[in-house]
Amino acid sequence: MRGRVRFLTAEAAADLVQDGQTLAIGGSGGGLLEPDALLAALGRRFRATGSPRGLDLVHTTGIGDRQGGGMDHLAQRGLVRSVVAGNWGMAPAMSAMAVAGEFEAYNFPQGVMSQLFREIAAGRPGVVTHVGLGTFCDPRVEAGRLNDVSPQTRVEVVELAGREWLFYPGFDLDVCFIRGTTADERGNLSFEQEGARLEMLAIAQATRNRGGLVIAQVKQVAKAGTLDPRLVAVPGICVDVVVHHPAQKQVVTHVYNPAFSGELRAAASTLPPFPLDARKVVARRALSEIEAGDVVNLGVGIADGIASVAAEDGRLDEFTTTIEQGAVGGIPARGVIFGVATNPEAILDQPAQFDFYDGGGLDIAFLGFAQVDAVGNVNVSKFGSRVVGTGGFVDISQNAGTVVFCGTFTAGGLDVRVGGGELRVVTEGEHPKFVPAVAQVTFSARESVARGQRVRYVTERAVFDLTARGLRLLEVAPGVDVRRDVLDRIPFDVLVEDVRTMEPEYFQ
Repeated sequence: MRGRVRFLTAEAAADLVQDGQTLAIGGSGGGLLEPDALLAALGRRFRATGSPRGLDLVHTTGIGDRQGGGMDHLAQRGLVRSVVAGNWGMAPAMSAMAVAGEFEAYNFPQGVMSQLFREIAAGRPGVVTHVGLGTFCDPRVEAGRLNDVSPQTRVEVVELAGREWLFYPGFDLDVCFIRGTTADERGNLSFEQEGARLEMLAIAQATRNRGGLVIAQVKQVAKAGTLDPRLVAVPGICVDVVVHHPAQKQVVTHVYNPAFSGELRAAASTLPPFPLDARKVVARRALSEIEAGDVVNLGVGIADGIASVAAEDGRLDEFTTTIEQGAVGGIPARGVIFGVATNPEAILDQPAQFDFYDGGGLDIAFLGFAQVDAVGNVNVSKFGSRVVGTGGFVDISQNAGTVVFCGTFTAGGLDVRVGGGELRVVTEGEHPKFVPAVAQVTFSARESVARGQRVRYVTERAVFDLTARGLRLLEVAPGVDVRRDVLDRIPFDVLVEDVRTMEPEYFQ
């Protein structure tokens, strides 16, 4: 039986976390539903007292702002024993410690992580799924491990109903940090000013049902019985402690934008224009792959500009955008606050969004790429000493009917001139993206070909598709020399058959 909810300061709530406990943390990048006051208070406590030590941390998405916030509050030697996360890119200090082997560290697909909390809440053993087969999450590849100090015990291959699956086991939870907009005096949480709901309910239910402590941060407090029950996303029966944080921002760039929460619909004229550059060329060419009526996923990075281009061209009403954090419809925000959308039509819980993706609900997905190799594998998760993590990339790329990988041909100083219906390469980037073998397999070309998936790779100067024999060159930009600017810069053979010229309108 639970007692009445307690209202504490962030410091007093952080004091409840004990040595060696497993702490689940809700939130997403750029401050979205991030319990920032709680994370900062826990970080201050450790710096001042050296406690709590040896925590096992679990979070679904990347949490932070790449500037020291979010999970980087906890990036302190001795505080962490292990981290299991769906993404690491928003907390570079924590990521660097993981790569250095300071603690056990794992990266699993974002959708699997969100669904895992729901399975734990229901008392089931874990998630059985096809997501991750053939990628670095597969125990026959890297088992999702980010360093050599991490045991290979977090994921298993199982056979069920004549098929091969991956099993991601559940775990106990001692305490969790979640966030909402408003709490009433009974601990009921509403999310009326948030741009997502993520898996806050699943985390709270999982922690509560495992006997753990649920700590919620909110912006405001209401009298008991005054919240609209239709807006309550986490009931008070699942909440133990509430921390009132009046300075809470919707995301790091906005105190509150009502177009993110659905309170109003913003006029398209208020959105910033997309400058004509290599990124816009990629977005324009990628947009041409969408058919009327398609259900679309747009990934973080260069692909998130596709909706902006569609809005400029008056095509946004022809298809429906989705993003993995739960928004359906609208224009996904770009950059650090990716995860919210302007003018969404619906905002789902993140596990439900991934259920839809996993079952084949996406007609087409647009994702970035850091490396592509000779057989068509893609890496977005780890390169050199930097770990970004998969996020929802594995879940989405394995399940969409068509996948379009979007990116510039090279990186690091690339300078191109776009205009007059053509493209000229002024200075080539220092870092090739087409490599003999990727550093980590985030997308398995072999698995994709076996499924009969349609795959394309779109850059500012060339377009390729995936075949059983590797990459095939389909199109080259006007103004580009196919030998000098494309083929000679790829360290492996590609099929060259009936190469077309990209539409001049993309370059003007």
